[in-house]
Amino acid sequence: MADRPLTLMAVHAHPDDEATGTGGVLRRYAAEGIRTVLVTCTDGSCGDGPGGAKPGDPGHDPGAVAVMRRGELEASCDVLRVGHLELLGYADSGMMGWPTNSAPGSFWSTPVDEAAARLAELMLRYQPDVVVTYDENGFYGHPDHIQANRITMAALSLTGMASKVYWTTAPRSMMKQFGQIMREFGTDWEEPDPSDAGEGPEIGLPDEEITTWVDTTEFGSQKFDALAAHASQGENIFFLRMGKERFTQLMGVETFVRVHDTTGAPLPETDLFAGLR
Repeated sequence: MADRPLTLMAVHAHPDDEATGTGGVLRRYAAEGIRTVLVTCTDGSCGDGPGGAKPGDPGHDPGAVAVMRRGELEASCDVLRVGHLELLGYADSGMMGWPTNSAPGSFWSTPVDEAAARLAELMLRYQPDVVVTYDENGFYGHPDHIQANRITMAALSLTGMASKVYWTTAPRSMMKQFGQIMREFGTDWEEPDPSDAGEGPEIGLPDEEITTWVDTTEFGSQKFDALAAHASQGENIFFLRMGKERFTQLMGVETFVRVHDTTGAPLPETDLFAGLR
């Protein structure tokens, strides 16, 4: 510990994911002198193209979209003061069921052990104390998010790295508030139907099951600006419609489930590095 800095590694699927769920902790811990490492697994090529063109539409060039989104990702990292950006460079797999899921080079079609070995090399290089990624359902079922979880947990098994490991989540109480605000802004939001229980994992967790609540309110403006850096995806980033003040009120606390710990830090906790400093 004496010869290296405390290090946070966040493993995300696409450009812009880093800002939504972990923009606050990345910026907060950078401000506290902790080394931050962002691993982005895909090129984001299934995102919107110029004018909002969708994959398969005229004017959607996946290669050009990937180049554009890399520039946006780098701008976001500048805002969040990410110390090290690592790109695995897999092709964006698109939403579950899209033909791009099985396209050559897509992240979803890449064997887990192959991608995990590459991530393990980065873990050995940076020796992260804390690793953050998605839960086993990728938070909302996106194949690239699921794959990010799989390769992260496999890489951790290979390396034995990280004193603490977290999965991002959201409290159900916030999801309800989020739905109310979306409707306020004229965006469709369907309340979960209890009769659909069992058809798929529900998004988020009951508040009492969340282990870690990190206050990042002080950095709400930077988190908003990091999301705004992904301007090409603005149609899909509902949060930007709120303005900074409302955004910070809703998104000023980032929440996680601790799934591995060697420190014995008591739960619930308010610091990803509790027990490490």
